[in-house]
Amino acid sequence: MKLAFDHHYSTAIATKLRERGFDVVAAIERGWETEDDEALLVLCDKERRALVTNNVADFIVIARGWAIEDRRHSGLIFTSDASMPRGRQTIGRYVEVLEELLRANPGDHAFTDRIHWL
Repeated sequence: MKLAFDHHYSTAIATKLRERGFDVVAAIERGWETEDDEALLVLCDKERRALVTNNVADFIVIARGWAIEDRRHSGLIFTSDASMPRGRQTIGRYVEVLEELLRANPGDHAFTDRIHWL
């Protein structure tokens, strides 16, 4: 599985996961931070990347709409500031949790049409 991080996350998470051998990008690194949500999901799907995002309200609506239209996505991984706060102090926690998830789901299509909560 490959990942992309929405612009809400530190690029340090992506960097540390790449250092551990995973194919991970941050939206900011790709210039995707100005894309609207649906366009971002399309970009991720073209590269077969699950998207890590905190923007549950918008992406759940898009995912449901795509399901009705029989369109697929490469996966959504949702976080909550309550259970997985975003900040410098939690970068290591994100790296550990996501490394475990990546190791458990090595295939390119491992998260197709899946929604997962951290």
